[in-house]
Amino acid sequence: MSKELIQAQRDYSMLYFVKDPANLCSLTGLLASFFAIYFAVTKQHHYALACALWAVVFDWLDGRIARRLKNRSDYHRAIGVQMDSLIDIVSFGVFPAFFLLSYGNFGPVFMPGASMIVAAAAVRLSYFNVFGMIDKNTYKGLALDNNVIILALIFILEKFLPQQSFSIFLYLALILLAVFNLAPVPTPKLGDKWLPVLFVYTLVMSVYYIIFY
Repeated sequence: MSKELIQAQRDYSMLYFVKDPANLCSLTGLLASFFAIYFAVTKQHHYALACALWAVVFDWLDGRIARRLKNRSDYHRAIGVQMDSLIDIVSFGVFPAFFLLSYGNFGPVFMPGASMIVAAAAVRLSYFNVFGMIDKNTYKGLALDNNVIILALIFILEKFLPQQSFSIFLYLALILLAVFNLAPVPTPKLGDKWLPVLFVYTLVMSVYYIIFY
């Protein structure tokens, strides 16, 4: 360990980085994901989806905040990157897996699918942390946050299909998304200009799932 890093450990506590606005935003997204998992496990799937969508909003927002902060140290950036990746595995790996398990009444047949979802998220995030994007506007494979955006749209069909039929459809859809997460296919990055669209989509879907569902 370098002398610079040893000195930094003495100068900065863990909680010092929590007050960083971008990191606070990331942690708010983690809280939303925690509630999403709670509601999924307790079979309140409509609430779970609303919370998960807000986790996506905060995931998009933290990067925008970080880029606008002036005089942000390299340590703040490094902590933020690590935090964002760890939160992503919860929001877009653990949550969809538990959502599928819960909707399938935690039946053993749903375990392989749920395991694949978490594993795919871990592999994708690990790859991204090492190799990054193809270029500044292009990902390799489908970004994980899209899974929740698509899942919220898919779940509208739940009202129109028998529970058993929809559980099979949900299973196949989430597995297909996991395949696309790992596929060597270029996909566009939805940049800051899409944030207002995401916000409106999340607001509309939250109203639908919380009030009208």
